[in-house]
Amino acid sequence: MIRAKKSLGQHFLNDMNIAKKIVDLLSVKENSNVLEVGPGTGVLTQFLLENKEINFKQIEIDKVSVDFLLKKYPELQNDLIEASFLKTDIQSIFKAPFSLIGNFPYNISSQILFKVLENRDHVPEVVCMLQKEVAERIASPHGSKRYGILSVLMQTFYNVEYCFTVNENVFIPPPRVKSAVIKFTRISNKKLNCDEKFLFRIVKQGFNQRRKTLRNSLKSILVNLPTHQEVFNKRPEQLSISEFESLVILIEEMISNETGK
Repeated sequence: MIRAKKSLGQHFLNDMNIAKKIVDLLSVKENSNVLEVGPGTGVLTQFLLENKEINFKQIEIDKVSVDFLLKKYPELQNDLIEASFLKTDIQSIFKAPFSLIGNFPYNISSQILFKVLENRDHVPEVVCMLQKEVAERIASPHGSKRYGILSVLMQTFYNVEYCFTVNENVFIPPPRVKSAVIKFTRISNKKLNCDEKFLFRIVKQGFNQRRKTLRNSLKSILVNLPTHQEVFNKRPEQLSISEFESLVILIEEMISNETGK
């Protein structure tokens, strides 16, 4: 058995029932493409390989894990990519859209999801294990103290389902926190009515000073703009997904009116 590397945030799942439950959450059909991120010791891999109808590939940064997996599953020879998911052009792995699955390392789980957002038209589905606190935050509705940047951005483009909680004792080594499995399903035909980069900027800047009203947290963006509307009296966690989009449209219109004078 290989040893988990702390530097890579590795905690290997050691419960076959939970592994099967995670894989069963994938809504794959015949000839579906599936990419597993960070397979580690292959606890999910064995169940994914049982499904002969999917086109299955893996990406793993740890050479020790790669060697272990190829020895255990020689059929992965041409389908196991030794590379960093974060540094890879994932659209080059499959020509068509693919589902993403994995027990994401806690230290880079948010970065993985931001990369999913960047490639969202190529990734219609994600099933993953995260730190419980992070999963709860992403699935939180507006008005909750947990509601934040990833909550808004993931829920803008995906339906988010908190599936189940996983205890520490089913990992080697056990993490200090509980974990959770969460599923993201792309909202079909979702098109923004505002500039995407501007939405991301507004959401991030608003939540970076979440205790302030939007009038104050967005002050650098709202220079010389009228802010008498009620929305600017609110804090970011008070805005729903659609209200954030409406806010961005409002600010875009105000900037356009100001520059057109």
